[in-house]
Amino acid sequence: MREDKRSQRQQQIEAAAYEVLEAKGYGGTSMQSIARQARASNETLYNWYGDKQGLFRALVTRNAENVKTHLEAALQTDEDALSILGALGPKLLALLTGDRAIALNRAAAADGSGELGATLAKAGRDSVLPLLVQVLQRARQEGHLRFDDSAEAVGLYLDLLIGDQQIRRVIGQIPPPTAEVCVGRSNRAIEHLCRLLST
Repeated sequence: MREDKRSQRQQQIEAAAYEVLEAKGYGGTSMQSIARQARASNETLYNWYGDKQGLFRALVTRNAENVKTHLEAALQTDEDALSILGALGPKLLALLTGDRAIALNRAAAADGSGELGATLAKAGRDSVLPLLVQVLQRARQEGHLRFDDSAEAVGLYLDLLIGDQQIRRVIGQIPPPTAEVCVGRSNRAIEHLCRLLST
């Protein structure tokens, strides 16, 4: 199968996985039900993803890919760390409060095995967090921030950026934030971070 055809087919399968996930939850989702929804063969799914956990790992990885790629590219430049955060913040907030992330988090919360939650942490948070650490360490080197513990500094930044927005989305209290809201929260998060970790 040609690469572009395979990529298109993977997107169809992954869209079907989200549909089944929302309808049946993680525990009730099987490779067979996803294959049926995507009009694909079980063999294709197992060949491409290995198993259900592998498929959902691919969903989480793809969902975080834009943010991770942006961070990796920005860290290869000499761009000011606060400018990197300014461009990153709206993307990260939109990602974490977007429909797909919310579907995954709802399913993870209902999954008694903890399997989906572990996949979310490993393929999502754990892949982006080290890059965020590098950005804040650059901000410290540039004299914008002062802190001793990088993990705590990143945690503070994420608290300021996200707050309770994701959990309120998960429980259906608020709609997805607009692009304008994401930019505003991002700017305020950086402003408050600089005040709290001022040099």
